[in-house]
Amino acid sequence: MRRLATPHDIEAVHAIYSHDAVLPFLTYERMPLENFRPIYQQLLDSRSFYVWIEGGGEIAGFYKATRFPGRASHVVQLGTLAVDPRRHGQGVALRMLGDALDKIRAEGARRVELMAEADNERGLRFYRKLGFVEEGRLRDFYKRAGQAHYVDELVMGLLLDTEAAPSAP
Repeated sequence: MRRLATPHDIEAVHAIYSHDAVLPFLTYERMPLENFRPIYQQLLDSRSFYVWIEGGGEIAGFYKATRFPGRASHVVQLGTLAVDPRRHGQGVALRMLGDALDKIRAEGARRVELMAEADNERGLRFYRKLGFVEEGRLRDFYKRAGQAHYVDELVMGLLLDTEAAPSAP
């Protein structure tokens, strides 16, 4: 089940965000909860940051879906997307993103885009399975602490069939 994140979700979101399997593919380096608070507040203030709830009310994942203004108002950008690693391989990402895409489609968006690190093989396979295609490459875009090399960022897009029936269960 999708819902807007609340201030009470910060510890669960921080725990997922800081997990070794997730951290390399999100924007910030590991930080204590207190340092994460202003970042989390910005996510809340966006009114577009959602948590995905499964199994007894636990947060199983999260994402941000931001609609562009003006001439690009038919475009939604997905970001800050992760699933609790304890739930990897259980279909959580498929249910969460299926629901997100259904909501985005129902709101009349025509295009969804996201950015993913070129070395995020698991994520890239998943996005391609959903129909996202690589539309561009930002060379040496991303640098993680403790790594000598830079990582390319891939721009991926999905054109929605706004007439399609919802696909989420």
